[in-house]
Amino acid sequence: MTRAAPSCPICGQPVNQTFRPFCSRRCADVDLGRWFSEDYRVPTAEPAPPTEQEN
Repeated sequence: MTRAAPSCPICGQPVNQTFRPFCSRRCADVDLGRWFSEDYRVPTAEPAPPTEQEN
């Protein structure tokens, strides 16, 4: 059984082991920029704020 070569999640090009899981420094920087601009978010279950009746 052969494995398919992994592809860059940003552009789809073959992965370069130096920048894994990306193909280049550019794609790694694009991904980092998306985290900084909050394009990616980790879902959380935040509790609702307390109401005055609960105090």
